[in-house]
Amino acid sequence: MPAIPSLGLRGRANRRAAASVLDRVSSSTHVIDCAVYVDGKRLPGQFSYAAAIAEVRRRRDGFVWIGLFEPAEEQIQGIAETFGLHELAVEDAVTAHQRPKLDRYEENLFMVLKTVRYIDHESPTSASELVDTGEIMAFLGRDYIVTVRHGRHSGLGQLREEMEAAPERLRVGPAAVLHGIADRVVDSYLAVADDFENDIDVIETSVFAPRSPVSAEQMYLMKREILELRRAVVPLAVPLRRLAEGYTPLIPEQARSYFRDVDDHLTTVSERVASFDELLTTLVDATLAKINLQQAADMRKITSWAAIIAVPTMAVGVYGMNFDYMPELHWRFGYPGVLLVILGACLILYRIFRRNRWL
Repeated sequence: MPAIPSLGLRGRANRRAAASVLDRVSSSTHVIDCAVYVDGKRLPGQFSYAAAIAEVRRRRDGFVWIGLFEPAEEQIQGIAETFGLHELAVEDAVTAHQRPKLDRYEENLFMVLKTVRYIDHESPTSASELVDTGEIMAFLGRDYIVTVRHGRHSGLGQLREEMEAAPERLRVGPAAVLHGIADRVVDSYLAVADDFENDIDVIETSVFAPRSPVSAEQMYLMKREILELRRAVVPLAVPLRRLAEGYTPLIPEQARSYFRDVDDHLTTVSERVASFDELLTTLVDATLAKINLQQAADMRKITSWAAIIAVPTMAVGVYGMNFDYMPELHWRFGYPGVLLVILGACLILYRIFRRNRWL
């Protein structure tokens, strides 16, 4: 780490020393990577964020890419002061739980993207959760990009390696990194949409299968997860369109066409998610109708058996009145005769209900 020269004034030296300590501490706790890129290539060595931006501005070429993971407010404060990040955007980056958006400040952009991850499960008919969400925030300036991640599945290490292997992409500047992040996030939407489509196919098959195990609660769970995916996908359309249409000079002309391509992919995902929601609404209606039909069939069966059981119940009730003159008391064949009559009446009712498909 390059040494920071001492200043003459004691107060200024103390502040600079404190900033240096904060820089070293934060680098070890929340800074995943800090690199300087010149002509598309990463400079060797390790840099603190202050030394990195100083190196870029001394050369008047290249840019800095800093990756942070779930920083606290005191941890990101030094970076915010060094790069001139707006306090409202910094607050959003720390607290997370933001909708996808794009805010423009005097010297930088602040963009929020929602990340999604499909949770593996044995069957969509028994899963309790299908989608895990996270966030990536990006501060884009003329010669830097600061990314802040929330969620374990939103790592950018592989993206950094891929871009470092293609220097022509990094020569475009920080906008190329922002495009790479947006492209990676939208590609993950496509992958999750494919997995959702497979689950919906399984659900659809189960709904129309006889005696299917799918319940209305499971269908509503699927709709809730689709809504979670929709909240990540749909609001991102406006920020991407702005970047593709020259919303800010921080996005060079050569990078705008790439954002248009990402916007096209996002449109595809949005249409698929909307179709999933409509199909699930139809399946919910079909499930509720199937449940109502099943309940009606059960009620017919219960009513049929109740009518059959009413015959012996009535006969036994009559004989329980203890009258003197009854076939059972004064006739040898009275008792079996009554049983045969009861059994015959029950069989007749059973055949009638069976013929009408109530049993």
